[in-house]
Amino acid sequence: MASTSSPLKSRITDEMKSAMRAREKQRLLTIRLILAAIKQREVDERCELNDSEIIVLLDKMAKQRRESIEQYRKAHRKELEEQEQFELKIIQEYLPAALSEAEIETLITKAIRSTDASTMQEIGKVMGLLKPRLQGRADLGAVSARIKALLS
Repeated sequence: MASTSSPLKSRITDEMKSAMRAREKQRLLTIRLILAAIKQREVDERCELNDSEIIVLLDKMAKQRRESIEQYRKAHRKELEEQEQFELKIIQEYLPAALSEAEIETLITKAIRSTDASTMQEIGKVMGLLKPRLQGRADLGAVSARIKALLS
């Protein structure tokens, strides 16, 4: 069976091999976690994920880590918080570079203008336009809140 693997998945696999050779145990575990999540989605959906689908998956994993870090911080579980921060750092290596606040603001303004959105009911149109551009590069929850503030 010929593998038409995505460039991102190939990069993650190559870096797993490098971590193995370098005996970077913690990094290796995190990369294996990422590959297991990708494999699970591929098995569940009976297809090979492309780069953008992998980015959506990684973005979700990063969000889970941020939420866990917050919970562990509140519970004063320093060692668990540090583990989650390490995993988040590795996951972020495979995500596109984050956008600045100014870049996000510009994209929101353009999206509102191009959809002619003026009411809260039209937030879905604006988010629909922005989501593919912002996935993995910005906190979509915060973007949604910003749009709501601008449209209300």
